[in-house]
Amino acid sequence: MSSFLNKLTNSSSANAGGGMTGTNVNGGMSGSNQNEDYGDKALDFLEKKTGHTLGRDTNEKITDGLRNQYEKMTGSVTITLILADYARSFSTFQWPNPQLAYADKQLYEGSLGILAQNCAPRENTTIPAQWLRIAYHDMSTHNVDDGTGGLDASIQYELDRPQNIGQGQFDSLNDFRAFDIFAPFFGMADVIALGAVFAVAGCGGPLIPFSAGRVDATEAGPATVPEPQQDLASHTEAFRRQGFTPTEMIGLVACGHTLGGVRQVDFPLVVTDTDDVLQTFDTTTNFDNAVVSEYLQNTTENILVVGPNVTTRSDFRIFSSDRNVTMQSFLSSDTFNETCGTLIGRMINTVPSGVTLTQPISEPFDYVVSEPLFLYRNGTFSVVTTLRVLGDNPDRTVTMLWADRQGSNCPSTGCTSPSTQTDEAFLTLIGNIQGLTANRFLFNATINATTSISKFWFEVDENDGSDPIVVNNGGSGFVIEQDSIFIDNGRSEAVIITSTFEQYKQVVVAIRGDSSSTVSITTFDPASDATTPPYLPTIITTDLQLDERNPSEGGFTFFTVNVTDSVNFINITGNVGVTSYTQENFDMTVAAFPFVQISQ
Repeated sequence: MSSFLNKLTNSSSANAGGGMTGTNVNGGMSGSNQNEDYGDKALDFLEKKTGHTLGRDTNEKITDGLRNQYEKMTGSVTITLILADYARSFSTFQWPNPQLAYADKQLYEGSLGILAQNCAPRENTTIPAQWLRIAYHDMSTHNVDDGTGGLDASIQYELDRPQNIGQGQFDSLNDFRAFDIFAPFFGMADVIALGAVFAVAGCGGPLIPFSAGRVDATEAGPATVPEPQQDLASHTEAFRRQGFTPTEMIGLVACGHTLGGVRQVDFPLVVTDTDDVLQTFDTTTNFDNAVVSEYLQNTTENILVVGPNVTTRSDFRIFSSDRNVTMQSFLSSDTFNETCGTLIGRMINTVPSGVTLTQPISEPFDYVVSEPLFLYRNGTFSVVTTLRVLGDNPDRTVTMLWADRQGSNCPSTGCTSPSTQTDEAFLTLIGNIQGLTANRFLFNATINATTSISKFWFEVDENDGSDPIVVNNGGSGFVIEQDSIFIDNGRSEAVIITSTFEQYKQVVVAIRGDSSSTVSITTFDPASDATTPPYLPTIITTDLQLDERNPSEGGFTFFTVNVTDSVNFINITGNVGVTSYTQENFDMTVAAFPFVQISQ
């Protein structure tokens, strides 16, 4: 979205009366290489990003959803996605809610799901199989008796245990950190859960609603992951402690073992033939009930059912523990998928007591507003924001309206600004499976800095004879709490040193006050210098210096600091005399700083 916003911040913007100058871009993107096969290019990019070989046997041609995500990550433009109509009920949430908005963004517009697309292979298994396994192993520390443990990313501290053996555990954590999507309110535990959702969907399984809000552990949990050599009573107790009944134990094991298999190097007492690199649980790669049907038909090669080591036939003991009643019910694909969706959903939502998850997201919100960006110049604010709207309608028009802080310069209906650009919001594999599409409308409103802005809202007109829809945050409008301190999106810069290719951000903060004011920021950097888990974010608080390049103007004084390019969220605190101002969770990933090259 940064490049999308950059086009607006450097163009003329709408005035308070609703007029507009500059180019009005309507329609989607196009490119000169519309017939090029982007599969290999996208896979090459992802392999460099993650450090893993993904393979090309099942990915010779990349799907539209994968290609679109690749374009978004690289800036490469190919061909307009043809958008389809849809019918569904409206959904939204009370703004601001950065956690829920970010969860929607990662689920429906993020890039992580690319790696799970088409049940992507990796080293004799699949990436989704590894992602689903690490989610269960992380959750396995839960104890319903005292409310401790659960899916809390404690797995990062537990990889030295035999029960958590496997290169796939390390590979999965490396996958999750490669995209730098951690946030102050969206940690490794949330990403592990999100990975499980993508894993199941990417292999053709049920769509599992996603909730955010997990809290990352800071130490290892108990060593309670079930192991194949344990007896049925031990497994039954382990699953009870995790919150599952004996019947649910059968279901969760079957659902988990529809993907992947057992590596000989990890479990030599299970896979005794050293020529076998991996023994899969069934003969199919996708998420299906073949693991069930092959077991019941006695054609299975599941090493945990028919392996030479009777002691490690844990799947056989579990599957047959109720005389195959549950497994028989799973011969119905619908029953299997419905049960798996429910059980895996419960699995990823198993968290320590005291942790509250967000509402589950089962479809993208109809309307999502981005955090407004402020630019101050010559007595006016340029306020840049976007509205994502589900569904495609080339005749749709969207207007931004706002009220000032004094009620003197706007009519009762508010000041207005039409959208100055419309672009497609490419949805991930989840949205593609649901057949959903979305457009993002961008606004760049010029507002008198004295009267300023107190709140804004939108009017969506489909121009089909129906009444326009007012998107106003449940009637309250999208309230701007304060305009006394903000990151100036026009004065800040994205800097690259041409001789070394070093990149950083020069952040400029504007505050209503004089040079005696003080400003500090706390930066959240998801990138970790660690080469092995745990991968922890870097959080630094820094005092800003007076910006000598930008003299005081219009009652604003400007302060500056350089931050690493990988910083994605910033909290700001400013003090003017005895008055304090704050801005929390400023999303640097949507900031549209001007790009500057420096030669040194």
